[in-house]
Amino acid sequence: MILRKASRKAIKYACMKFHYAETVPIVAIAYSVFNKKNEWCGVITFGYGANCYLGKSYDLQQGQFLELTRMALNGKQESTSKAMSIAMRLVKKNCPTVKLLISYADKGQNHYGTIYQATNWFFVDESESSGIEGFYKGKWRHDRFASSLTKEQKARIKWRKKSGKRKYIFPLDKKLLPLCQSLSKKFPKKCSKT
Repeated sequence: MILRKASRKAIKYACMKFHYAETVPIVAIAYSVFNKKNEWCGVITFGYGANCYLGKSYDLQQGQFLELTRMALNGKQESTSKAMSIAMRLVKKNCPTVKLLISYADKGQNHYGTIYQATNWFFVDESESSGIEGFYKGKWRHDRFASSLTKEQKARIKWRKKSGKRKYIFPLDKKLLPLCQSLSKKFPKKCSKT
Protein backbone atom coordinates (compact mmCIF):
# COMPACT_ATOMS: atom_id res chain seq x y z
CA MET A 1 0.00 0.00 0.00
CA ILE A 2 1.29 3.45 -0.93
CA LEU A 3 0.15 6.90 0.18
CA ARG A 4 0.96 10.09 -1.72
CA LYS A 5 -0.07 13.70 -1.19
CA ALA A 6 -3.59 14.10 -2.53
CA SER A 7 -4.72 16.64 -5.10
CA ARG A 8 -7.71 18.93 -4.48
CA LYS A 9 -9.59 17.02 -7.16
CA ALA A 10 -8.97 13.67 -5.42
CA ILE A 11 -9.97 15.12 -2.04
CA LYS A 12 -13.23 16.53 -3.37
CA TYR A 13 -14.16 13.37 -5.27
CA ALA A 14 -13.42 11.00 -2.37
CA CYS A 15 -15.16 13.15 0.25
CA MET A 16 -18.29 13.50 -1.88
CA LYS A 17 -18.43 9.88 -3.08
CA PHE A 18 -16.94 7.75 -0.29
CA HIS A 19 -17.79 9.54 2.99
CA TYR A 20 -21.23 9.63 4.60
CA ALA A 21 -21.01 13.39 5.33
CA GLU A 22 -20.70 14.20 1.61
CA THR A 23 -18.87 17.43 2.42
CA VAL A 24 -15.29 18.54 1.87
CA PRO A 25 -13.59 19.75 5.06
CA ILE A 26 -10.91 22.43 5.18
CA VAL A 27 -7.73 20.46 4.60
CA ALA A 28 -4.20 21.18 5.82
CA ILE A 29 -2.71 17.99 4.38
CA ALA A 30 -4.20 14.92 2.72
CA TYR A 31 -3.00 11.63 1.31
CA SER A 32 -4.30 9.51 -1.53
CA VAL A 33 -4.30 5.79 -0.76
CA PHE A 34 -3.25 3.27 -3.43
CA ASN A 35 -3.50 -0.51 -2.98
CA LYS A 36 -0.97 -3.14 -4.13
CA LYS A 37 -2.53 -3.11 -7.62
CA ASN A 38 -1.89 0.67 -7.70
CA GLU A 39 -5.66 1.34 -7.69
CA TRP A 40 -6.67 4.62 -6.09
CA CYS A 41 -8.75 3.91 -2.96
CA GLY A 42 -9.61 7.40 -1.73
CA VAL A 43 -8.10 9.89 0.70
CA ILE A 44 -7.26 10.50 4.34
CA THR A 45 -7.41 14.19 5.27
CA PHE A 46 -6.17 16.26 8.20
CA GLY A 47 -7.12 19.83 9.03
CA TYR A 48 -6.91 22.45 11.77
CA GLY A 49 -10.41 21.63 13.02
CA ALA A 50 -13.49 23.76 13.33
CA ASN A 51 -12.39 25.10 16.71
CA CYS A 52 -9.12 27.04 16.97
CA TYR A 53 -9.02 26.19 20.69
CA LEU A 54 -9.06 22.45 20.04
CA GLY A 55 -5.50 22.04 21.33
CA LYS A 56 -5.84 24.36 24.34
CA SER A 57 -6.61 21.59 26.84
CA TYR A 58 -3.34 19.92 25.76
CA ASP A 59 -1.39 23.21 26.04
CA LEU A 60 -0.99 23.31 22.25
CA GLN A 61 -1.45 26.15 19.79
CA GLN A 62 -2.61 26.19 16.16
CA GLY A 63 -0.02 24.37 14.08
CA GLN A 64 0.88 21.99 16.90
CA PHE A 65 -2.13 19.72 16.37
CA LEU A 66 -4.22 18.46 13.48
CA GLU A 67 -7.64 16.90 13.35
CA LEU A 68 -8.20 13.80 11.26
CA THR A 69 -11.16 15.14 9.29
CA ARG A 70 -11.94 12.40 6.73
CA MET A 71 -11.19 8.79 5.93
CA ALA A 72 -12.94 8.75 2.58
CA LEU A 73 -12.05 5.33 1.18
CA ASN A 74 -13.82 3.09 -1.32
CA GLY A 75 -12.98 -0.23 0.39
CA LYS A 76 -10.40 -1.43 -2.14
CA GLN A 77 -7.50 -0.83 0.28
CA GLU A 78 -5.96 -3.97 1.76
CA SER A 79 -6.12 -2.65 5.32
CA THR A 80 -7.78 0.51 6.63
CA SER A 81 -5.69 0.45 9.81
CA LYS A 82 -2.47 0.14 7.80
CA ALA A 83 -3.53 3.10 5.61
CA MET A 84 -4.23 5.11 8.78
CA SER A 85 -0.85 4.17 10.31
CA ILE A 86 1.02 5.19 7.17
CA ALA A 87 -0.88 8.51 7.02
CA MET A 88 0.00 9.22 10.65
CA ARG A 89 3.71 8.57 9.98
CA LEU A 90 3.55 10.86 6.93
CA VAL A 91 1.98 13.66 8.97
CA LYS A 92 4.80 13.34 11.50
CA LYS A 93 7.37 13.53 8.67
CA ASN A 94 5.71 16.28 6.58
CA CYS A 95 4.39 18.44 9.44
CA PRO A 96 7.21 18.52 12.03
CA THR A 97 5.50 21.12 14.25
CA VAL A 98 2.45 18.87 14.77
CA LYS A 99 2.63 17.13 18.15
CA LEU A 100 -0.86 15.67 18.48
CA LEU A 101 -3.59 14.22 16.27
CA ILE A 102 -7.22 14.56 17.32
CA SER A 103 -10.25 12.82 15.86
CA TYR A 104 -13.90 12.11 16.53
CA ALA A 105 -16.16 9.13 16.06
CA ASP A 106 -19.74 10.18 15.25
CA LYS A 107 -22.23 8.64 17.68
CA GLY A 108 -25.08 9.51 15.32
CA GLN A 109 -23.54 7.19 12.72
CA ASN A 110 -23.10 4.48 15.38
CA HIS A 111 -19.30 4.88 15.19
CA TYR A 112 -17.27 3.75 18.18
CA GLY A 113 -13.81 4.60 16.89
CA THR A 114 -12.84 1.06 15.92
CA ILE A 115 -10.14 2.33 13.53
CA TYR A 116 -8.65 4.51 16.29
CA GLN A 117 -8.68 1.61 18.70
CA ALA A 118 -6.95 -0.59 16.09
CA THR A 119 -4.21 2.02 15.61
CA ASN A 120 -3.57 2.70 19.33
CA TRP A 121 -5.18 6.10 19.75
CA PHE A 122 -6.33 7.14 23.21
CA PHE A 123 -10.07 7.49 23.89
CA VAL A 124 -10.46 10.63 26.04
CA ASP A 125 -14.03 11.91 25.96
CA GLU A 126 -17.61 11.37 24.94
CA SER A 127 -19.79 14.40 24.39
CA GLU A 128 -23.36 15.30 23.69
CA SER A 129 -24.11 17.84 21.01
CA SER A 130 -26.10 21.04 21.11
CA GLY A 131 -26.38 21.09 17.30
CA ILE A 132 -29.05 19.69 15.01
CA GLU A 133 -29.03 17.52 11.90
CA GLY A 134 -31.57 16.92 9.16
CA PHE A 135 -32.67 13.74 7.39
CA TYR A 136 -32.22 14.39 3.68
CA LYS A 137 -31.94 11.98 0.75
CA GLY A 138 -31.88 8.96 3.06
CA LYS A 139 -29.15 10.20 5.44
CA TRP A 140 -28.76 12.28 8.59
CA ARG A 141 -26.69 15.34 7.65
CA HIS A 142 -25.09 18.30 9.39
CA ASP A 143 -27.40 21.32 9.40
CA ARG A 144 -25.01 23.24 7.09
CA PHE A 145 -26.30 21.27 4.10
CA ALA A 146 -29.65 23.08 4.34
CA SER A 147 -28.16 26.47 3.43
CA SER A 148 -28.39 25.56 -0.25
CA LEU A 149 -32.03 24.39 -0.09
CA THR A 150 -35.21 26.30 -0.79
CA LYS A 151 -37.66 27.21 1.98
CA GLU A 152 -40.05 24.49 0.75
CA GLN A 153 -37.30 21.84 0.78
CA LYS A 154 -36.25 22.83 4.31
CA ALA A 155 -39.86 22.53 5.51
CA ARG A 156 -39.99 18.87 4.44
CA ILE A 157 -36.85 17.87 6.33
CA LYS A 158 -37.05 15.91 9.58
CA TRP A 159 -34.73 17.45 12.21
CA ARG A 160 -33.22 16.02 15.39
CA LYS A 161 -30.58 16.87 17.96
CA LYS A 162 -27.15 15.56 17.01
CA SER A 163 -25.91 12.55 18.90
CA GLY A 164 -22.49 13.85 19.86
CA LYS A 165 -18.99 12.52 19.39
CA ARG A 166 -16.39 10.20 20.85
CA LYS A 167 -12.99 11.91 21.02
CA TYR A 168 -9.64 10.24 20.38
CA ILE A 169 -6.09 11.61 20.49
CA PHE A 170 -2.72 10.31 19.29
CA PRO A 171 0.64 11.83 20.31
CA LEU A 172 3.18 12.32 17.53
CA ASP A 173 5.55 13.84 20.10
CA LYS A 174 6.59 11.26 22.72
CA LYS A 175 6.65 14.01 25.36
CA LEU A 176 2.82 14.06 25.17
CA LEU A 177 2.50 10.32 25.84
CA PRO A 178 2.17 10.69 29.66
CA LEU A 179 -0.56 13.32 29.21
CA CYS A 180 -2.44 11.12 26.75
CA GLN A 181 -2.16 8.13 29.07
CA SER A 182 -3.43 10.17 32.04
CA LEU A 183 -6.51 11.31 30.05
CA SER A 184 -7.20 7.88 28.56
CA LYS A 185 -10.46 6.06 29.32
CA LYS A 186 -11.65 2.56 28.56
CA PHE A 187 -12.59 2.14 24.89
CA PRO A 188 -16.32 2.34 24.15
CA LYS A 189 -17.68 -0.88 22.71
CA LYS A 190 -20.78 -1.78 20.77
CA CYS A 191 -23.36 -3.48 22.94
CA SER A 192 -24.00 -7.01 21.76
CA LYS A 193 -27.64 -7.91 21.26
CA THR A 194 -28.75 -11.08 23.02
